[in-house]
Amino acid sequence: MNKGKMLYEGKAKRVYEIEGNDDCLLISYKDDATAFNGLKKGQIDGKGVINNRMANFIFKKLEEEKGVETHLVEEISDRETIVKKVEIVPLEIIVRNIAAGSFSKRFGVEEGTVLKNPTLEFCLKDDALGDPMINDSQIMAIGAATKEELYAIKDMTMKINDFLIEYFKQADIELVDFKIEMGRYHGRIILADEISPDTCRLWDINTHEKLDKDRFRRDMGGVKEAYDEVMSRLGI
Repeated sequence: MNKGKMLYEGKAKRVYEIEGNDDCLLISYKDDATAFNGLKKGQIDGKGVINNRMANFIFKKLEEEKGVETHLVEEISDRETIVKKVEIVPLEIIVRNIAAGSFSKRFGVEEGTVLKNPTLEFCLKDDALGDPMINDSQIMAIGAATKEELYAIKDMTMKINDFLIEYFKQADIELVDFKIEMGRYHGRIILADEISPDTCRLWDINTHEKLDKDRFRRDMGGVKEAYDEVMSRLGI
């Protein structure tokens, strides 16, 4: 496998071509940390390794136990993974089980309040616009996704949420909320990007200690230690 030219560098990953393979890409996870749409920047030593390994581990579990198709092909090093070449749906898909962060601020719900049902939110992936919230009719109106694609995205997202709640609960971790992305692959909607402490709010089930990127966002310290704790509890 020969790594080709870099196609894209995002906040957390670099994406490369693979010479002689038009159906796959290589992604390399960075230690860079960002928050508030890139306004806050920093580094978390070893974060790329943790996120790569954890995302791949969870993606395998989702495929094996829930039949959720993902972009994962093969993990080839601590930081690098071969993935299916997808067209990313330009939406951030957010599920909330417990009120926290922007949800609490927007709706005046005390952080830590268990919601009566999981909520599903969509944001348009556009840093220049501040990733604005967007509803179904707006999504379809601008061509970000079709009605059929939205149905598939919602169905898959709820399966993922059900799995993750129980999976983290076994490690004494509460899944507060999470963000995922989906891609189009040969006409199918599949799970892409990552699931990690970067993209999930994770709290200790007993103490509610934060074990995720909120420690970076809120200058709490101990970010690397929190990420390591999640990995250790999950046995990865």
